Amino acid sequence: MGIRECDVVVVGAGLAGLVATAELVEAGKRVILLDQENEANLGGQAFWSFGGLFLVDSPEQRRLGVKDSYELALQDWMGSAGFDRPEDAWPRQWAEAYVAFAAGEKRSWLRERGWKIFPVVGWAERGGYGPTGHGNSVPRFHLTWGTGPGLVEIFERIVRDGIDRGSVIPAFRHRVDEVVVTDGVATGVRGAVLEPTDVARGVTSSRTVVGDFEIRAGAVLVTSGGIGGNWDLVQKNWPKRMGRTPSHMLSGVPAHVDGRMLEISRAAGGNIINEDRMWHYTEGITNWDSVWPNHGIRILPGPSSLWLDASGQQLPAPLFPGFDTLGTLEHIVSTGHDYTWFLLDQKIIEKEFGLSGQEQNPDLTGRDLRKLLERVRPGAPGPVEAFKQKGVDFVVADTVAELVAGMNKIGDVTLDAADVEKLVVARDREMDNDFSKDLSVSSIHAARHYRGDRLARIAVPHKLLDETGRAAAGPLIAVKLHLLTRKSLGGLQTDLNSRVLRADGTPFPGLYAAGEVAGFGGGGVHGYRSLEGTFLGGCIFSGRAAGRALRR
Repeated sequence: MGIRECDVVVVGAGLAGLVATAELVEAGKRVILLDQENEANLGGQAFWSFGGLFLVDSPEQRRLGVKDSYELALQDWMGSAGFDRPEDAWPRQWAEAYVAFAAGEKRSWLRERGWKIFPVVGWAERGGYGPTGHGNSVPRFHLTWGTGPGLVEIFERIVRDGIDRGSVIPAFRHRVDEVVVTDGVATGVRGAVLEPTDVARGVTSSRTVVGDFEIRAGAVLVTSGGIGGNWDLVQKNWPKRMGRTPSHMLSGVPAHVDGRMLEISRAAGGNIINEDRMWHYTEGITNWDSVWPNHGIRILPGPSSLWLDASGQQLPAPLFPGFDTLGTLEHIVSTGHDYTWFLLDQKIIEKEFGLSGQEQNPDLTGRDLRKLLERVRPGAPGPVEAFKQKGVDFVVADTVAELVAGMNKIGDVTLDAADVEKLVVARDREMDNDFSKDLSVSSIHAARHYRGDRLARIAVPHKLLDETGRAAAGPLIAVKLHLLTRKSLGGLQTDLNSRVLRADGTPFPGLYAAGEVAGFGGGGVHGYRSLEGTFLGGCIFSGRAAGRALRR
């Protein structure tokens, strides 16, 4: 076993690892960048993402008439986080620092490095619980022009320059099994070399060992991600406050997002907090063209779809599409079923259905203006239409009776077509005015006051059925929605320099962590809930903090 040496060994070549390595390259440090996957997976989960970033009081917001401020954003963050544990002291400080970053230099710092932005700001996690409760009071979801790959390439470019100059040594297919600790200081890592593989990005790879390795370093930085691809860990850490553990969830991340480095870092002496805080989606659909096992894609919905539970009951306020992810998840689990339904029509799917992920948005990912213009033409976007035609979770029909017959073929609960039609007709009556006692309908009208939603996101309010009981605006569509694993909100406890802390609160010399493995900073910067657009930004902010601390 050969022993290599460097200033810093970075464990994990996702976004946080790339950002930190880029900082170290610029400081002239010698870095070994490890990852258990092959080079095709450089950028990790960020590459697969939609590329949304949380910004506060941006020029894009102001051009759309949105008034935002650090104070309002911090109020929203703290109302969503709900920090209530003694160990939340560092996460709270990280939250204050991150919101200040999002309201300050984040945009200009990224643009200096080549980041480009799509001009329409999205409004995610709208909440609905009052001014001090969960949710974004205003739109803050800023989309990267180029989606996830466009964001990754900014930092990948710097890292590859370091590789060309010899200051960065990439070590793919190197799986860390141990953090080496010498006299209480993290001094390197040991592990196994896995057999070479040319599988495509995200595809499950071999775990056959062909050798071992050891690296000695002045510091160890762990940026290995969370547990979303490890169903056993998701079940083990499922929060008791949210009721029973679901029996079935789709996987929103590749299998290599396995959480191994959490336990390895704990075994070395690092402290992990908030393991029961996690972020999973409720609008998952089975990918008809899967990349990894049990592959699910998330629908990014507008508010117009009628949301029913498995038994055909409308979800209670304010559990509307796009309002409260974890509140909806908790409600769904309480019903005893692991799926729900969207009821909509062609007019809604054309305007309001987005799909999360770079591969589902070829126009934005490819920065193709011609393709982008197709979004304003009749018809659903190509990837959405492909799911409608090929996806196992989609039912299309002209009448409610035909629709429910199709739903009953793929659902576990037999629905009564007359009951469903009664609910649809009742809701349609609420569409005769620009106001309603149905808060889900009122939310549609309210959202259309925001210029970005009215132009590009929300369909004109309309009835699903005409007077004969047939579809009024294109065929009726039902979508079976699964729960979808995604993010860890807890992790290795760190101070504002990304130094891992021990259980007694003291820094662990030589050991650092950033990104999802550190709960995106501090061991849980989001608290109990996220405001969305904050995961990629958390990787950037905590990775930058670690890189800057290690430059000294």
